Amino acid sequence: MVFSSIISELLEGVTTAQSWLKVVAFFFAWGVAWLPVAALVAIAVRWQPGQPLTSEKKIPLLASLYLIVPLIVWGTIAIEGTSLANYGLSWNFSLLISLLGGLAIAIFGLLLVFGIESALGWVEWQWENFGRLRSQVLPILTLGLLIGIIEELIFRGILYNFFHSDLGVGLAAILSSLIFALTHLLWEQQDTLPQLPGLWLMGLVLVLARLVDGGQLGLPWGLHAGWVWGLTCLDSAELITYTTKGSPWFTGLNQNPLAGIAGISCLLLTGVVLVALGTL
Repeated sequence: MVFSSIISELLEGVTTAQSWLKVVAFFFAWGVAWLPVAALVAIAVRWQPGQPLTSEKKIPLLASLYLIVPLIVWGTIAIEGTSLANYGLSWNFSLLISLLGGLAIAIFGLLLVFGIESALGWVEWQWENFGRLRSQVLPILTLGLLIGIIEELIFRGILYNFFHSDLGVGLAAILSSLIFALTHLLWEQQDTLPQLPGLWLMGLVLVLARLVDGGQLGLPWGLHAGWVWGLTCLDSAELITYTTKGSPWFTGLNQNPLAGIAGISCLLLTGVVLVALGTL
């Protein structure tokens, strides 16, 4: 009875929270602002709704969605009477240190996971392809930093603050991370569905990173950018190939690490490291 009463109170709090109105309004405004731009981009790349969304057509559409984020953020700040600092983005030296720390933790975690998979014979390194990194590593890092700062500002910054204002830390972390995971279905459904638990856990870890960083976004930005950077480098330069020795449940369904035990373990290990940092 006590447990059911607690659950009922939580559900009532979630469903009556004013923060939901802000979240819906935020995404509605973002969508309305993006639709005209998206229509022009879709015409330019010759894509129509219902057609398969290839990478060549997905990237311009995604870029157009992210390019209008500054406008939406500016509007949010104006309406809420806040600033970027309220959402965890203060341009100072400590932000740079946290960013670099997050990048280091993310890359170390990826190297550890793929190193173990290599030792077990689940993946093979294609050493002859490492020369490709010379022309790719910096552009991919730039891409990772841009994706990281945009998504962290939205999900761990604005949305988290919205929910935190009337639901507290726990529910704010759960709900903002759930929305973060579900929004990935916008671009790809079949490959994304198995990754949803991993994406949700990733969101939780990134919220934890913000808390450990004193409410700032430097650490989660670095982690997010580092994961994008590392995984994209591995994929675009074809640095590894998967063997048939490892179960996809471990290495990741459809070769997506977040859809496997290895990727989940990497996130959990990152969470442990963050907790340890928070106790220092």
